[in-house]
Amino acid sequence: MVDFLLNGKVCNIEENESLIKVLRDKENLISVKNGCGEGACGACMVLVDGKATRACLLKGEKVKGKEVITVEGLDDNYKKAFAYSFTKVGAVQCGFCIPGMVISATGLFKKTLTPTLDEVKKALMGNICRCTGYKKIEEAVLLAADIIRENKEVPLVKCKGLVGDPLGRVDAEDKVLALDGYCDDFKVEGMLYGVALRPEFPRILIKNIDYTEALKLDGVVKVVTADDVPGNRFCGHLKKDWPALIAIGEETRYVGDTIALVVAEDEETARKAVSLIKVDYDKLTPMTSPEDSLKDGAPELHKGGNILTREVLKRGNVDEAIKNSKYVVTNTYSVPFTEHAFLEPESALAVPTNEELIVYTGSQSVYDDLREITSLLGVEDSKVRIISKYVGGGFGGKEDMSCQHHTALLAFLTGRPVKMTLKRSESIKVHPKRHAMKMEFTTACDENGKLTAMKAKIIADTGAYASLGGPVLQRACTHAAGPYNYQNSEVEGIAVYTNNPPGGAFRGFGVTQSAFATEANINKLAELVGISPWEIRFRNAIEPGQELPNGQIADAGTALKETLLAVKDEYEKNEFVGIACAFKNAGIGVGLPDIGRTILEVKDETIIIRTSAACMGQGIGTTMTQIVCETLDLDSSKVKWMKPDTKLTPDAGTSTASRQTVFTGEATRVAALKLKEALRTNTLSELNGKEFYGEFYGKTDKMGSDKKNPVSHVAYGFATQVVILNKDGKVEKVIAAHDVGKAINPINVEGQIEGGVVMGLGYALTEDYPLKESVPTAKFGTLGLFRATMVPEIESIIVEKNDAELVYGAKGVGEITCIPTAPAVQGAYYKLDGVFRTKLPLENTFYKKAKK
Repeated sequence: MVDFLLNGKVCNIEENESLIKVLRDKENLISVKNGCGEGACGACMVLVDGKATRACLLKGEKVKGKEVITVEGLDDNYKKAFAYSFTKVGAVQCGFCIPGMVISATGLFKKTLTPTLDEVKKALMGNICRCTGYKKIEEAVLLAADIIRENKEVPLVKCKGLVGDPLGRVDAEDKVLALDGYCDDFKVEGMLYGVALRPEFPRILIKNIDYTEALKLDGVVKVVTADDVPGNRFCGHLKKDWPALIAIGEETRYVGDTIALVVAEDEETARKAVSLIKVDYDKLTPMTSPEDSLKDGAPELHKGGNILTREVLKRGNVDEAIKNSKYVVTNTYSVPFTEHAFLEPESALAVPTNEELIVYTGSQSVYDDLREITSLLGVEDSKVRIISKYVGGGFGGKEDMSCQHHTALLAFLTGRPVKMTLKRSESIKVHPKRHAMKMEFTTACDENGKLTAMKAKIIADTGAYASLGGPVLQRACTHAAGPYNYQNSEVEGIAVYTNNPPGGAFRGFGVTQSAFATEANINKLAELVGISPWEIRFRNAIEPGQELPNGQIADAGTALKETLLAVKDEYEKNEFVGIACAFKNAGIGVGLPDIGRTILEVKDETIIIRTSAACMGQGIGTTMTQIVCETLDLDSSKVKWMKPDTKLTPDAGTSTASRQTVFTGEATRVAALKLKEALRTNTLSELNGKEFYGEFYGKTDKMGSDKKNPVSHVAYGFATQVVILNKDGKVEKVIAAHDVGKAINPINVEGQIEGGVVMGLGYALTEDYPLKESVPTAKFGTLGLFRATMVPEIESIIVEKNDAELVYGAKGVGEITCIPTAPAVQGAYYKLDGVFRTKLPLENTFYKKAKK
């Protein structure tokens, strides 16, 4: 054992022991987050003798006699300064990375309290943030330095919180100072640890599973296989094709499948036991691409064939329009799988009680978790309760079952609390990714650049299971024509099963892919016509009252042209510049049930917002708080937000499809209007204990509706982004103009835009998810994520035009922010070097040099 000083107290550690394990498991210092365990993400930063250092890479011998400080041990003045500055500028979204950012900033302050922006960027280079785009974090660090340097009194963060006010995140201080936690931050007495056995190869036929030796290991409580599942073994959002455990006699479909589960007294024992399980199997040839799966004689990966779904959308007379057009462009595009890379690896904690099984999760819908878990266990809904802890990023990647169903199963079978947390290497293998797609697009226009027709064929690699592959393909197809005013379009899309990791929901939901193709084609048409890419977009931009390519009438709040005008000057004054437009639905739409629900409870003269709408960083709790404040003309100090809980919060649907601001926001407004009516004759005190329920059902028309002008979605957001390169091909600036209807919280909206832009830059230039024979080869540090030093200047322009009563005119902005970025980058490089690139990430750029 060796001694070191931890937050002012002597602590000891074995020379070979992991520092992060001691800090988290023995000292319960939850500010030290285990984001990757590989030294790549910076979430575990601590100060070692004043220097910001990754705790996950340190053993006891490296801290002998040294001083280690975590966020919990910072001086109170530092804590106050960071809590204030990060809240004030809107630097906190999911929050998982923030304590690590605070430590890196503190390490910088030990050197200088007058840092430059470049020095801040360099200090944060070891810290990954996937939500914010870094800009607001850098602003927060500079503000904190100013407060500490000048010994300023930290002002109270005061804001009434009406619609349009820059109200600080309601959960910001908790996240900055780690006052509350994420699933893996919690422990309960008598807790066991679960670990999954997964296949080494993607496609194997399991002939036998022998876990005799694993059971002999001291500390192992149980080994669970498919035979132990008491309910329906198959999971899935829309199609129950994903087995929770693979049975003897079945094939695995990807390397993230689960063959067996081990539950033990500690995680190390569980992992050792997994290595002792003997699986007798036949290795089979994997289907590594849609081309493989579609070949004659290809093995059926699922009963019924290897095509998950097919979409065919036709409007107008496409072939005739193309034939009669002056200019026609055809190109084939390909985009890769990409990893969500949320900072918090998947984790769940299940605790049996006499009444129910309580499962703490960090997913995008507690009610989806409830449906899947009760189905797996074969029990009534009343026997399971799902409570959400903070969610450390999602972006669509936490919509599916990852470990929460396994955790619940193990607790159910053992009768003891069980925690299961995926290592980053597991997470990268297990959860669904952004779909890889191959797309052939033909786009036509007349001599004046008026678009006349578009024809596309899209093949999506949906991987091993359905997940949300059907709706993702559908969205890619319904948005393929872009936000323009022409009526001849034909799109055929197919989603194909392979033995790759599943394709599922990811910010942009299929539109990131098809927008890359359609926007790049439009640039080519502009060149043929002899007008600028800005001009061709402006001539064709949809306006209120016109028909979108899907037939829906653009409403009065449509502001695509306004976003184009907002970027016009910047576009025209730069040489190496690219531009792209996008539109994205808010809500699930297409005739499917889509309901937001909220209960407002009056308690001790405070209004408690109860809804299951998950916040994974987008700030829905803050948004709903402001809607309540606006409706009731109350101060935000009178309003509290409750985390989702299936026992206490009504089902508001999944946090997906940019829907929660519109759907649950409107449900909250409806509930608040009822409370407002009650307050005409009562005081808040007199209403103590009363509940007011609000609901909003967004009625839409089904796909293929025979209506002339069907309503596919209740709302659409529109955007234009401009990307400026320097002569070396480095991105110098991005201008992002977004039609958000009405910004409930402008700082939150800016944060969404900045984060989405950086995610879009990664998609365009550096991010990839390489597979070798269907096996992922990337680590967190090699995924190509943007770091603070790589991020250019980002100018956010918020366009507000919508005066609709619905949720005070707001539209969802979460997904659209990353859609136009990649095609805008592609267009900028085409201006720079004349090479028309059709594959992502773009090759032979400042960021990805050509292979020699």
